[in-house]
Amino acid sequence: MTTDQETGAIDSIRILLIEDNEPNRRLLEDYLVYQGFEVQSLATGTGFERALTDFKPQIVLLDLKLPDMDGCDILERMQESPDWREIPVIVVSARAFIADQRRALGLGAQRYLVKPIRLLELLEVIRSVLG
Repeated sequence: MTTDQETGAIDSIRILLIEDNEPNRRLLEDYLVYQGFEVQSLATGTGFERALTDFKPQIVLLDLKLPDMDGCDILERMQESPDWREIPVIVVSARAFIADQRRALGLGAQRYLVKPIRLLELLEVIRSVLG
């Protein structure tokens, strides 16, 4: 969280969560909101462009295996946009293969976490990525 120097108001960090598994999505969203983040979640990749434009997340948590598109396609699209390429992406995926990890990191992901993840570890990674 950041604090406005003049007003002292706390601005929460905005996280876009793209996760198709409903129990995982709810758990992550509830936990992150509890930790003070503002979260918008999507169950599919459809709509991610609108969410990036309208919600203006400061970080994206991205599952690679989505029902309508591959998460790497989202990473590629984000890299093509000057407005989006600077947004840090943390991949949270069940894909444990090194090739998947290398591909995602090569497409601009900051970190790659393999499911199942520990919530405290996720929180630490988010904080380290945001500085």
